[in-house]
Amino acid sequence: MENKSIKDMQNPLDQYYEGGYPKQYQNPPGVQSKMDPVPDCGEKTYVGSGRLKNRKALITGGDSGIGRAVAIAYAREGADVVLNYLPDEQSDAEEVAKLIEDEGRKVYLIPGDLSDEEFNKKLVEEANEKLGGLDILVLNAGQQFAVEDIADLSTEQLRKTFEVNLFSMFWTVKAALPLLPAGSSIITTTSIQAYQPSEHLLDYAASKGAIAEFSRALAKQIANKGIRVNSVAPGPIWTALQVVGGQPQEALPKFGQSTPLKRAGQPAELAGVYVFLASQESSYVTAEVYGVTGGNHTA
Repeated sequence: MENKSIKDMQNPLDQYYEGGYPKQYQNPPGVQSKMDPVPDCGEKTYVGSGRLKNRKALITGGDSGIGRAVAIAYAREGADVVLNYLPDEQSDAEEVAKLIEDEGRKVYLIPGDLSDEEFNKKLVEEANEKLGGLDILVLNAGQQFAVEDIADLSTEQLRKTFEVNLFSMFWTVKAALPLLPAGSSIITTTSIQAYQPSEHLLDYAASKGAIAEFSRALAKQIANKGIRVNSVAPGPIWTALQVVGGQPQEALPKFGQSTPLKRAGQPAELAGVYVFLASQESSYVTAEVYGVTGGNHTA
């Protein structure tokens, strides 16, 4: 399709790729550049306007998918960025770094496993040091593996899913709060799965439901510090999560087509919400969950 600016009026039914997806599998954590088709993270379409000028953001899961789209948007809005990702995702991270540098912004790459509590502390400390401060946290990294029967859901997977998806948020926020000034924004990523869970995503859906409530409770706890906390709930978005076991292979050809907009979303379609929630335009917004779901509403 022709690449248009997000400022151009378009029909949402076909603004992005609306076809099916071929069956494909990668070993976790997966590399976006090897997906077919490659997700659209706004590389050619996102246009900034200085809404985050000189802000300092830490983004987890920033190498691909939603985190990548957010990183690109933040840089084009004037922010400097630290990206966290797993070491196996280095090639994707380096692509994002080049895009950020092309905008004249600073970018630092800090690979590591968020299921390690100590690493979360070091990540925040290093990000704060490299950027000369922190005022935006985008806690986006996640693990998703489909399991058809609870009898086959291992304790190892259950533990890891909650460590990566939820526990890391506790650990990162605890380390970051003493460093965040008033006016800072914390943005988490929950999911439509918190509201309309799929039977094969039992542990993932449970962790995403917990993230929504964690975000709301944290928002109330730290509102008196002048720090806002909100969450974004994506629907079926075409990211590497889907090809490393997040969806059964037989589900990929029609992935996202059961939504009212009849297609899966692309990561680029979430970037604007993360920009809004990080910016001063959302100064009276906290403890909210914003759905970007293609019509599968969250309430």
